[in-house]
Amino acid sequence: MVVKAVEIKILEKVFDLAKEELNPVEYARFLAIITPKIGDSVKETRKFRDTVSEEEFMKMLKRKRARITL
Repeated sequence: MVVKAVEIKILEKVFDLAKEELNPVEYARFLAIITPKIGDSVKETRKFRDTVSEEEFMKMLKRKRARITL
């Protein structure tokens, strides 16, 4: 599927609006809804979990400026 520059601009606007209006959980659900379902997400998550330490994961989240509450 070829996406035109105009369509990309529209998608960028939609994502920006969604980030502003939705909380992190809602935004994650939104992305899950619109993302094509390819592969085995459980298998991929387990592989990721088994190869990345908790410290590395926390650093990744902080780099992305995620709000972390414990």
